[in-house]
Amino acid sequence: MSDAAHRIWQTMRALVLDNERRKEACDALAMSFVRVKALRALADRPMTARDLAAQLSTDPPYTTLILDDLQERGMVTRTAHPSDRRAKIVSVTPSGLDAAHRAQRILDHPPAALRELTHAQLATLEKIMAELESLSDSTRSARRRPRRPSPVPDRPRR
Repeated sequence: MSDAAHRIWQTMRALVLDNERRKEACDALAMSFVRVKALRALADRPMTARDLAAQLSTDPPYTTLILDDLQERGMVTRTAHPSDRRAKIVSVTPSGLDAAHRAQRILDHPPAALRELTHAQLATLEKIMAELESLSDSTRSARRRPRRPSPVPDRPRR
């Protein structure tokens, strides 16, 4: 990786991951960011705890703790899965949905540094971001394509 790419990546990570919006959302809802993420995911659609764990990249026991806390706060409910009696479907309650929407409004507000850019700078950045997204999509697509069998069979080893 070039020095410039490294510096830019560090700046992008700090801008996106360490910005004041995450803290603001956590403070507004009086909960950790992983709980905020869980609520936002469940606001999109009900899912099993296992599916939520996969989406959050957390292990199932930790996800259970998160859900226990959110249930105690009255923000989620668990109901029997219609076809798997071992699983529960987790859904947001109206207060959980309100909290998820509140967090989303906070997180959607761009950081001050981004708002201070000129229109020309924002247009340039938007073009660069579109190109990065396109490159990223191309890389993901290439990884998902099934490998074709080699046209030449492997030779037996002697």
